[in-house]
Amino acid sequence: MLIQKQTSTTSPETNRGVPAFRLGALAAAATLCTLFAGCGLAPGMRMQTPATLVETSNDAGEPATEVNIPITPIDLSLVRKMRAQQPADGPDPLASLFGTSGAYKLGVGDVLQITVWDHPELVAALGQPNPNTRTSDAAPGFVVDAEGNLSFPYVNNPIHAAGKTAEQVQRELYTQLSKVFVKPQLTVRVASFRSSQVYIDGEVRAPGSQTFNDIPMTLTEAIGRAGGFATTADQSRVTLLRDGTTYHINMAGMTSKGRSPSDIVLKPGDVLRVDARDENGIYVMGEVNKPATVIPMKNGKLTLSDAISQAGSLNNETSNPKETYVIRNGQSDKPEIYKLDARSPTSMLLANNFELQPKDVVYIDNSGLVRFSRVLNLLLPAINAGLTAAIVTK
Repeated sequence: MLIQKQTSTTSPETNRGVPAFRLGALAAAATLCTLFAGCGLAPGMRMQTPATLVETSNDAGEPATEVNIPITPIDLSLVRKMRAQQPADGPDPLASLFGTSGAYKLGVGDVLQITVWDHPELVAALGQPNPNTRTSDAAPGFVVDAEGNLSFPYVNNPIHAAGKTAEQVQRELYTQLSKVFVKPQLTVRVASFRSSQVYIDGEVRAPGSQTFNDIPMTLTEAIGRAGGFATTADQSRVTLLRDGTTYHINMAGMTSKGRSPSDIVLKPGDVLRVDARDENGIYVMGEVNKPATVIPMKNGKLTLSDAISQAGSLNNETSNPKETYVIRNGQSDKPEIYKLDARSPTSMLLANNFELQPKDVVYIDNSGLVRFSRVLNLLLPAINAGLTAAIVTK
Protein backbone atom coordinates (compact mmCIF):
# COMPACT_ATOMS: atom_id res chain seq x y z
CA MET A 1 0.00 0.00 0.00
CA LEU A 2 2.81 2.41 0.84
CA ILE A 3 4.56 1.75 -2.49
CA GLN A 4 1.36 2.31 -4.46
CA LYS A 5 0.74 5.60 -2.67
CA GLN A 6 4.23 6.92 -3.39
CA THR A 7 4.03 5.88 -7.01
CA SER A 8 0.68 7.62 -7.49
CA THR A 9 1.73 10.91 -5.93
CA THR A 10 4.92 11.12 -7.98
CA SER A 11 3.19 10.51 -11.29
CA PRO A 12 2.98 13.75 -13.36
CA GLU A 13 0.15 12.50 -15.55
CA THR A 14 -2.64 11.73 -13.12
CA ASN A 15 -4.33 12.88 -9.91
CA ARG A 16 -5.85 9.55 -9.05
CA GLY A 17 -3.92 9.36 -5.78
CA VAL A 18 -5.20 12.74 -4.39
CA PRO A 19 -7.94 12.36 -1.76
CA ALA A 20 -11.43 13.31 -2.97
CA PHE A 21 -12.04 15.91 -0.25
CA ARG A 22 -8.88 17.76 -1.37
CA LEU A 23 -10.02 17.83 -4.97
CA GLY A 24 -13.40 19.24 -3.92
CA ALA A 25 -11.76 21.90 -1.76
CA LEU A 26 -9.33 22.88 -4.50
CA ALA A 27 -12.11 23.14 -7.09
CA ALA A 28 -14.26 25.27 -4.75
CA ALA A 29 -11.30 27.50 -3.94
CA ALA A 30 -10.49 27.97 -7.62
CA THR A 31 -14.07 28.87 -8.41
CA LEU A 32 -14.22 31.23 -5.43
CA CYS A 33 -11.06 33.04 -6.51
CA THR A 34 -12.31 33.36 -10.07
CA LEU A 35 -15.65 34.87 -9.08
CA PHE A 36 -14.29 37.10 -6.34
CA ALA A 37 -11.69 38.54 -8.70
CA GLY A 38 -14.48 40.59 -10.25
CA CYS A 39 -18.16 40.69 -9.29
CA GLY A 40 -19.33 41.18 -12.84
CA LEU A 41 -21.20 37.88 -12.68
CA ALA A 42 -23.39 39.06 -9.84
CA PRO A 43 -27.11 38.66 -10.53
CA GLY A 44 -29.19 41.76 -11.19
CA MET A 45 -28.54 44.92 -13.21
CA ARG A 46 -25.60 47.28 -12.92
CA MET A 47 -24.93 50.66 -14.47
CA GLN A 48 -21.75 50.64 -16.51
CA THR A 49 -19.67 53.84 -16.45
CA PRO A 50 -19.32 55.18 -19.06
CA ALA A 51 -22.53 53.75 -20.48
CA THR A 52 -22.10 51.85 -23.72
CA LEU A 53 -24.76 51.27 -26.36
CA VAL A 54 -24.11 48.32 -28.67
CA GLU A 55 -25.52 48.69 -32.16
CA THR A 56 -26.22 45.37 -33.88
CA SER A 57 -25.00 44.67 -37.38
CA ASN A 58 -27.18 46.02 -40.17
CA ASP A 59 -28.47 44.39 -43.32
CA ALA A 60 -25.29 45.31 -45.16
CA GLY A 61 -23.33 42.98 -42.93
CA GLU A 62 -21.32 45.70 -41.20
CA PRO A 63 -19.97 44.68 -37.78
CA ALA A 64 -21.59 45.83 -34.56
CA THR A 65 -20.33 49.08 -33.09
CA GLU A 66 -20.30 50.53 -29.60
CA VAL A 67 -21.42 54.09 -28.83
CA ASN A 68 -20.48 55.67 -25.52
CA ILE A 69 -23.29 57.65 -23.92
CA PRO A 70 -22.08 60.46 -21.64
CA ILE A 71 -23.51 60.52 -18.12
CA THR A 72 -24.49 64.03 -17.02
CA PRO A 73 -24.44 64.76 -13.29
CA ILE A 74 -27.60 66.26 -11.83
CA ASP A 75 -26.52 69.47 -10.11
CA LEU A 76 -27.74 73.01 -9.68
CA SER A 77 -26.32 74.18 -13.00
CA LEU A 78 -28.16 71.40 -14.87
CA VAL A 79 -31.46 72.26 -13.18
CA ARG A 80 -31.04 75.93 -14.12
CA LYS A 81 -30.14 74.98 -17.68
CA MET A 82 -33.24 72.84 -18.07
CA ARG A 83 -35.44 75.63 -16.76
CA ALA A 84 -33.86 78.04 -19.21
CA GLN A 85 -34.58 75.62 -22.07
CA GLN A 86 -38.31 75.75 -21.44
CA PRO A 87 -40.26 77.37 -24.30
CA ALA A 88 -39.93 81.12 -24.08
CA ASP A 89 -42.75 83.53 -24.64
CA GLY A 90 -43.33 83.58 -28.38
CA PRO A 91 -46.15 83.05 -30.85
CA ASP A 92 -48.90 81.19 -29.08
CA PRO A 93 -49.81 78.05 -31.08
CA LEU A 94 -53.25 78.16 -29.45
CA ALA A 95 -53.96 81.79 -30.34
CA SER A 96 -56.51 80.85 -33.00
CA LEU A 97 -58.57 78.96 -30.40
CA PHE A 98 -59.26 81.97 -28.21
CA GLY A 99 -62.19 84.24 -28.81
CA THR A 100 -65.76 85.01 -27.88
CA SER A 101 -68.83 83.06 -28.84
CA GLY A 102 -71.71 84.91 -30.43
CA ALA A 103 -75.37 84.05 -30.56
CA TYR A 104 -76.37 80.54 -31.56
CA LYS A 105 -76.66 80.04 -35.32
CA LEU A 106 -79.41 77.75 -36.56
CA GLY A 107 -78.57 74.63 -38.54
CA VAL A 108 -80.10 71.66 -40.29
CA GLY A 109 -82.24 69.60 -37.91
CA ASP A 110 -82.93 72.33 -35.36
CA VAL A 111 -86.54 72.64 -34.24
CA LEU A 112 -88.14 76.07 -33.74
CA GLN A 113 -91.13 76.97 -31.64
CA ILE A 114 -92.96 79.83 -33.37
CA THR A 115 -95.89 81.46 -31.60
CA VAL A 116 -98.14 84.07 -33.21
CA TRP A 117 -100.27 85.73 -30.55
CA ASP A 118 -104.05 86.07 -31.02
CA HIS A 119 -103.95 83.48 -33.80
CA PRO A 120 -104.62 80.12 -32.15
CA GLU A 121 -105.23 78.46 -35.50
CA LEU A 122 -101.46 78.55 -36.08
CA VAL A 123 -100.82 76.53 -32.92
CA ALA A 124 -102.10 73.41 -34.64
CA ALA A 125 -99.20 73.65 -37.07
CA LEU A 126 -96.84 72.77 -34.25
CA GLY A 127 -98.37 69.34 -33.80
CA GLN A 128 -99.45 67.70 -30.57
CA PRO A 129 -96.82 66.51 -28.07
CA ASN A 130 -96.38 62.74 -27.92
CA PRO A 131 -96.15 61.56 -24.30
CA ASN A 132 -94.28 58.42 -25.41
CA THR A 133 -91.40 60.26 -27.05
CA ARG A 134 -87.84 59.58 -25.95
CA THR A 135 -85.49 62.22 -24.62
CA SER A 136 -83.48 62.01 -27.86
CA ASP A 137 -86.53 62.78 -30.00
CA ALA A 138 -87.10 66.27 -31.31
CA ALA A 139 -89.63 68.52 -29.62
CA PRO A 140 -92.78 69.51 -31.53
CA GLY A 141 -92.19 72.49 -33.76
CA PHE A 142 -90.92 73.66 -37.13
CA VAL A 143 -87.82 71.81 -38.33
CA VAL A 144 -85.07 73.37 -40.39
CA ASP A 145 -84.95 71.03 -43.40
CA ALA A 146 -81.94 69.47 -45.13
CA GLU A 147 -81.55 72.55 -47.33
CA GLY A 148 -81.56 74.87 -44.33
CA ASN A 149 -85.01 76.25 -45.06
CA LEU A 150 -87.97 76.85 -42.75
CA SER A 151 -91.61 76.60 -43.85
CA PHE A 152 -94.46 78.36 -42.02
CA PRO A 153 -98.20 78.87 -42.73
CA TYR A 154 -99.08 81.97 -44.76
CA VAL A 155 -95.46 82.35 -45.83
CA ASN A 156 -95.33 81.60 -49.54
CA ASN A 157 -91.58 81.23 -49.92
CA PRO A 158 -89.58 79.23 -47.31
CA ILE A 159 -87.18 81.24 -45.22
CA HIS A 160 -83.54 80.20 -45.29
CA ALA A 161 -82.79 79.80 -41.59
CA ALA A 162 -79.45 77.96 -41.53
CA GLY A 163 -76.63 80.21 -40.37
CA LYS A 164 -79.01 82.78 -38.90
CA THR A 165 -80.00 83.50 -35.33
CA ALA A 166 -83.51 83.02 -33.97
CA GLU A 167 -83.92 86.81 -33.80
CA GLN A 168 -83.07 87.20 -37.48
CA VAL A 169 -85.63 84.53 -38.43
CA GLN A 170 -88.22 86.26 -36.25
CA ARG A 171 -87.73 89.56 -38.10
CA GLU A 172 -88.08 87.86 -41.50
CA LEU A 173 -91.24 86.06 -40.38
CA TYR A 174 -92.68 89.34 -39.15
CA THR A 175 -92.08 90.89 -42.56
CA GLN A 176 -93.80 87.99 -44.35
CA LEU A 177 -96.75 87.70 -41.94
CA SER A 178 -97.36 91.46 -42.06
CA LYS A 179 -98.66 90.89 -45.56
CA VAL A 180 -101.50 88.81 -44.11
CA PHE A 181 -101.99 90.06 -40.55
CA VAL A 182 -101.95 93.54 -39.10
CA LYS A 183 -98.89 94.02 -36.90
CA PRO A 184 -98.53 90.37 -35.92
CA GLN A 185 -96.98 89.67 -32.53
CA LEU A 186 -94.76 86.59 -32.64
CA THR A 187 -91.88 84.92 -30.84
CA VAL A 188 -89.31 82.49 -32.18
CA ARG A 189 -87.21 80.26 -29.96
CA VAL A 190 -85.23 77.07 -30.43
CA ALA A 191 -87.19 74.13 -29.04
CA SER A 192 -84.56 71.46 -29.83
CA PHE A 193 -80.84 71.91 -30.61
CA ARG A 194 -79.76 69.16 -32.98
CA SER A 195 -77.57 70.59 -35.73
CA SER A 196 -74.09 70.87 -34.16
CA GLN A 197 -72.08 68.66 -31.85
CA VAL A 198 -68.62 68.32 -30.39
CA TYR A 199 -67.24 64.87 -29.52
CA ILE A 200 -65.39 64.33 -26.23
CA ASP A 201 -63.34 61.18 -25.66
CA GLY A 202 -60.80 59.89 -23.19
CA GLU A 203 -60.60 60.32 -19.44
CA VAL A 204 -63.90 62.09 -18.72
CA ARG A 205 -66.76 60.69 -16.70
CA ALA A 206 -69.31 60.69 -19.56
CA PRO A 207 -67.57 60.56 -22.96
CA GLY A 208 -69.64 61.10 -26.05
CA SER A 209 -71.10 63.86 -28.18
CA GLN A 210 -72.29 67.13 -26.70
CA THR A 211 -74.78 69.30 -28.58
CA PHE A 212 -74.28 73.03 -29.04
CA ASN A 213 -77.00 75.24 -27.59
CA ASP A 214 -77.46 78.87 -26.65
CA ILE A 215 -74.81 78.53 -23.93
CA PRO A 216 -71.32 79.11 -25.45
CA MET A 217 -69.39 75.86 -25.85
CA THR A 218 -66.04 76.68 -24.28
CA LEU A 219 -63.39 74.15 -23.32
CA THR A 220 -64.40 74.14 -19.65
CA GLU A 221 -68.10 73.99 -20.58
CA ALA A 222 -67.48 70.92 -22.75
CA ILE A 223 -65.50 69.15 -20.02
CA GLY A 224 -68.23 70.01 -17.52
CA ARG A 225 -71.00 68.60 -19.72
CA ALA A 226 -68.97 65.39 -20.04
CA GLY A 227 -69.07 64.97 -16.27
CA GLY A 228 -65.68 66.53 -15.57
CA PHE A 229 -62.27 64.92 -15.52
CA ALA A 230 -61.94 61.32 -14.40
CA THR A 231 -59.50 60.54 -11.60
CA THR A 232 -57.12 59.04 -14.18
CA ALA A 233 -57.10 62.15 -16.40
CA ASP A 234 -53.93 64.02 -17.26
CA GLN A 235 -55.05 67.64 -17.31
CA SER A 236 -51.84 68.72 -19.00
CA ARG A 237 -52.48 66.61 -22.11
CA VAL A 238 -55.76 67.59 -23.73
CA THR A 239 -55.86 67.23 -27.50
CA LEU A 240 -58.18 69.20 -29.79
CA LEU A 241 -58.63 68.11 -33.41
CA ARG A 242 -60.09 70.77 -35.70
CA ASP A 243 -60.17 70.82 -39.49
CA GLY A 244 -57.27 68.37 -39.73
CA THR A 245 -55.08 70.32 -37.29
CA THR A 246 -54.13 68.96 -33.85
CA TYR A 247 -53.74 71.32 -30.90
CA HIS A 248 -52.12 70.20 -27.64
CA ILE A 249 -53.58 72.02 -24.65
CA ASN A 250 -52.09 72.07 -21.15
CA MET A 251 -55.09 73.11 -19.07
CA ALA A 252 -53.17 72.88 -15.80
CA GLY A 253 -50.37 75.00 -17.23
CA MET A 254 -52.81 77.61 -18.52
CA THR A 255 -54.34 77.99 -15.08
CA SER A 256 -50.95 78.35 -13.42
CA LYS A 257 -50.08 81.14 -15.86
CA GLY A 258 -53.32 83.01 -15.19
CA ARG A 259 -54.98 82.05 -18.50
CA SER A 260 -58.47 80.63 -18.31
CA PRO A 261 -59.38 77.57 -20.43
CA SER A 262 -62.83 79.15 -20.72
CA ASP A 263 -61.30 81.53 -23.27
CA ILE A 264 -60.96 78.63 -25.73
CA VAL A 265 -64.15 78.46 -27.79
CA LEU A 266 -65.05 75.20 -29.49
CA LYS A 267 -66.64 74.91 -32.91
CA PRO A 268 -69.04 72.36 -34.40
CA GLY A 269 -67.23 69.22 -35.45
CA ASP A 270 -64.37 69.57 -32.97
CA VAL A 271 -62.99 66.40 -31.40
CA LEU A 272 -61.64 66.65 -27.88
CA ARG A 273 -59.59 63.97 -26.15
CA VAL A 274 -58.21 63.82 -22.61
CA ASP A 275 -55.20 61.54 -22.17
CA ALA A 276 -54.78 59.13 -19.27
CA ARG A 277 -51.95 59.62 -16.81
CA ASP A 278 -50.86 55.99 -17.02
CA GLU A 279 -50.09 56.47 -20.73
CA ASN A 280 -47.13 58.64 -19.69
CA GLY A 281 -45.74 56.58 -16.84
CA ILE A 282 -42.21 56.61 -15.41
CA TYR A 283 -40.40 53.31 -14.83
CA VAL A 284 -38.62 53.03 -11.46
CA MET A 285 -36.44 49.96 -11.02
CA GLY A 286 -33.36 48.76 -9.23
CA GLU A 287 -32.81 48.94 -5.48
CA VAL A 288 -36.12 50.46 -4.41
CA ASN A 289 -38.66 48.92 -2.09
CA LYS A 290 -41.46 48.76 -4.68
CA PRO A 291 -40.23 48.79 -8.30
CA ALA A 292 -43.14 49.96 -10.39
CA THR A 293 -44.43 52.21 -13.14
CA VAL A 294 -45.42 55.45 -11.45
CA ILE A 295 -47.84 57.89 -13.04
CA PRO A 296 -47.59 61.70 -13.19
CA MET A 297 -49.65 64.01 -11.03
CA LYS A 298 -52.97 65.39 -12.29
CA ASN A 299 -51.13 68.41 -13.68
CA GLY A 300 -48.88 66.09 -15.70
CA LYS A 301 -45.73 66.81 -13.69
CA LEU A 302 -43.52 64.36 -11.82
CA THR A 303 -40.15 65.05 -10.24
CA LEU A 304 -37.39 62.57 -9.47
CA SER A 305 -38.20 62.74 -5.76
CA ASP A 306 -41.89 62.07 -6.48
CA ALA A 307 -41.01 58.98 -8.52
CA ILE A 308 -38.70 57.57 -5.85
CA SER A 309 -41.30 58.25 -3.17
CA GLN A 310 -44.05 56.44 -5.11
CA ALA A 311 -41.69 53.48 -5.50
CA GLY A 312 -41.39 53.12 -1.74
CA SER A 313 -38.10 55.06 -1.46
CA LEU A 314 -34.61 53.55 -1.62
CA ASN A 315 -33.85 50.18 -0.10
CA ASN A 316 -31.61 51.03 2.85
CA GLU A 317 -29.99 47.59 2.87
CA THR A 318 -29.12 47.12 -0.80
CA SER A 319 -29.16 50.49 -2.58
CA ASN A 320 -26.23 52.74 -3.39
CA PRO A 321 -27.70 56.27 -3.31
CA LYS A 322 -24.61 57.59 -5.04
CA GLU A 323 -25.61 55.64 -8.15
CA THR A 324 -29.04 57.10 -8.95
CA TYR A 325 -29.66 57.34 -12.69
CA VAL A 326 -32.31 58.71 -15.05
CA ILE A 327 -32.38 57.25 -18.58
CA ARG A 328 -34.22 59.43 -21.09
CA ASN A 329 -35.12 58.96 -24.76
CA GLY A 330 -34.25 55.30 -24.48
CA GLN A 331 -36.35 54.49 -27.55
CA SER A 332 -34.67 57.08 -29.75
CA ASP A 333 -31.28 57.29 -31.46
CA LYS A 334 -30.03 59.83 -28.92
CA PRO A 335 -30.56 58.50 -25.40
CA GLU A 336 -29.53 60.59 -22.42
CA ILE A 337 -28.36 59.49 -18.97
CA TYR A 338 -28.32 61.64 -15.84
CA LYS A 339 -26.76 60.73 -12.51
CA LEU A 340 -27.56 62.00 -9.02
CA ASP A 341 -25.47 61.49 -5.90
CA ALA A 342 -28.34 61.11 -3.43
CA ARG A 343 -26.27 60.51 -0.31
CA SER A 344 -26.75 63.97 1.20
CA PRO A 345 -30.05 65.59 2.23
CA THR A 346 -29.35 68.53 -0.09
CA SER A 347 -29.45 66.15 -3.06
CA MET A 348 -33.19 65.74 -2.46
CA LEU A 349 -33.59 69.42 -3.26
CA LEU A 350 -32.08 68.73 -6.67
CA ALA A 351 -34.30 65.66 -7.10
CA ASN A 352 -37.34 67.75 -6.21
CA ASN A 353 -36.48 70.22 -8.99
CA PHE A 354 -35.52 67.66 -11.64
CA GLU A 355 -38.67 67.10 -13.67
CA LEU A 356 -39.09 63.75 -15.37
CA GLN A 357 -40.55 63.17 -18.80
CA PRO A 358 -42.91 60.43 -20.01
CA LYS A 359 -41.24 57.01 -20.43
CA ASP A 360 -38.17 58.01 -18.40
CA VAL A 361 -36.43 55.19 -16.54
CA VAL A 362 -35.20 55.78 -12.99
CA TYR A 363 -32.62 53.20 -11.90
CA ILE A 364 -31.00 52.82 -8.46
CA ASP A 365 -27.81 50.77 -8.52
CA ASN A 366 -26.77 48.35 -5.78
CA SER A 367 -23.73 48.55 -3.53
CA GLY A 368 -20.53 46.52 -3.90
CA LEU A 369 -21.25 44.59 -0.74
CA VAL A 370 -24.61 43.52 -2.13
CA ARG A 371 -22.97 42.26 -5.32
CA PHE A 372 -20.44 40.32 -3.19
CA SER A 373 -23.27 38.84 -1.17
CA ARG A 374 -25.17 37.79 -4.29
CA VAL A 375 -22.06 36.12 -5.74
CA LEU A 376 -21.58 34.30 -2.45
CA ASN A 377 -25.19 33.12 -2.49
CA LEU A 378 -24.62 31.66 -5.95
CA LEU A 379 -21.36 30.04 -4.93
CA LEU A 380 -22.24 28.55 -1.53
CA PRO A 381 -24.49 25.76 -2.87
CA ALA A 382 -21.65 24.56 -5.14
CA ILE A 383 -19.11 24.70 -2.28
CA ASN A 384 -21.43 22.89 0.10
CA ALA A 385 -22.10 20.19 -2.50
CA GLY A 386 -18.37 19.70 -3.13
CA LEU A 387 -17.51 19.50 0.55
CA THR A 388 -20.37 17.13 1.23
CA ALA A 389 -19.26 14.86 -1.59
CA ALA A 390 -15.68 14.94 -0.28
CA ILE A 391 -16.71 14.06 3.26
CA VAL A 392 -18.90 11.20 2.07
CA THR A 393 -16.08 9.87 -0.14
CA LYS A 394 -13.61 10.10 2.74
